[in-house]
Amino acid sequence: MPEAGEAPVPESRPDEGGARFVSGSILRHVVVMSATGSVGLMAIFAVDLLSLFYVSKLGDPALTAAVGFASIVQFFAIAINIGLMIAAGALVSRAIGANDPSGARRIATSVTIHCLIASGLLAAFLLAVLDPLLSAIGAEGHTLDVAKRYLWISLPSNLLLGPGMLFTGLLRAVGAAREAMYVTLGGAVVTVFVDPLLIFGFGLGVDGAALAVCVARVTFVAVGWAGVRRYRLLEAPRLHAILGDLPLVTRIAGPAVLTNLAPSVASAFVAHALSGFGPPAIAGNVVIERLAPVAFCGLFAMSGSIGPILGQNWGAGRFDRMRGVLRAGAGVTALYVVVVWLLLAVARSPLAGAFELKGVAAELFGFFCLVSGPVWFFNGLLFLANASFNNLGFPFISTFLNWGRATLGTVPPALVGAAWYGPEGVIAGTGIGSIAFGVAGLALAFRTVGRLERGVSSEAGPVLDPPAADEAVQAAPSSGMSL
Repeated sequence: MPEAGEAPVPESRPDEGGARFVSGSILRHVVVMSATGSVGLMAIFAVDLLSLFYVSKLGDPALTAAVGFASIVQFFAIAINIGLMIAAGALVSRAIGANDPSGARRIATSVTIHCLIASGLLAAFLLAVLDPLLSAIGAEGHTLDVAKRYLWISLPSNLLLGPGMLFTGLLRAVGAAREAMYVTLGGAVVTVFVDPLLIFGFGLGVDGAALAVCVARVTFVAVGWAGVRRYRLLEAPRLHAILGDLPLVTRIAGPAVLTNLAPSVASAFVAHALSGFGPPAIAGNVVIERLAPVAFCGLFAMSGSIGPILGQNWGAGRFDRMRGVLRAGAGVTALYVVVVWLLLAVARSPLAGAFELKGVAAELFGFFCLVSGPVWFFNGLLFLANASFNNLGFPFISTFLNWGRATLGTVPPALVGAAWYGPEGVIAGTGIGSIAFGVAGLALAFRTVGRLERGVSSEAGPVLDPPAADEAVQAAPSSGMSL
């Protein structure tokens, strides 16, 4: 029974938070969740791409490069937010699959408080180390000054972005894909109008782009709050529950944060490697870094969407359906990548012109469009595998694979490529490094599901020792609540 003052969470209605993923077509669940997630994620990435588009129209490649360097720093903050979002989605979806709505509500509340604290501390830390951080990734002179100013305006709003992203994870955990989509879509719609108004209408330039980011994040958290209230996913915070749930959340969020920091480190290294070829190469890479997430947002969305599907089926003991999720995910990845690859190859010249890319920048961008398909297919397999490990109790495997790709799969091939083929060699080298890790990740994901089903995790050692399904939703020690 809910405690006094709590709104009851119906257990029999899927639209009110029931375990909707343990029956029905697996492919349909994957496609619907990924499609709605794609719209929401595209909204987030499109905000950055649109801001970059407007900044490029200012006619100074140094400004475009500055926004790129600033965004790399922002990615470090976003990685922390994603880690907490993954933890919330995994724990809440597992609780729902195990028919424990009270536990799901308690965990959702605890993670929200954890997220608020972490978001504020992280923003303060990044602002304190801006100079050495930006210099380390290659920013200098006027580009460095502009990037610093952009971050001093936009980074404090991470205090809003963290909870906004968390709310989308909570909504997906209960299968509310449409409401999760509205969170980020609302921010994008607002930005479409605010961005050009601030950049050109008020003549604020890059500062206007940074302010538009803040406005978008206000919208994220407002719409997300409305969604979690509708599904009654939060309760009044209790200190003993918040502290008691911290080790449980950290167990998943910690490795997930480390996993998601790896791409940020890889991006920083690529930017540093390209900085030796001048601002045009950096500007071309900035457009690549902004366009790729928009074009391939379906892969990001799928990796975030299959987590709740896997979590609910694990809670229900449906291992056959868990393997089906991996197979469906790999098939959807292949089809999606082929379509996007063809579109990018055909549109590479018009896109380069739209972002005012010329010379080296245009050549680098065009090369990316031609080789992006195979690279992103294997990236997609790695995303799929990471989602599986994070939601099935093996988060450190994700950490190992992502850091392996960010180091062994990025640094040596990028350096060799730069020495032999220039800027295009950097892009080609990082792409080649993704192949082995994508294949290994998916193979390990299938193996992990099999080990869970056979119940032989004790033979795998500490790294392959997952928490039991009931442990993952266990109440805080002093909460007085249990399954």
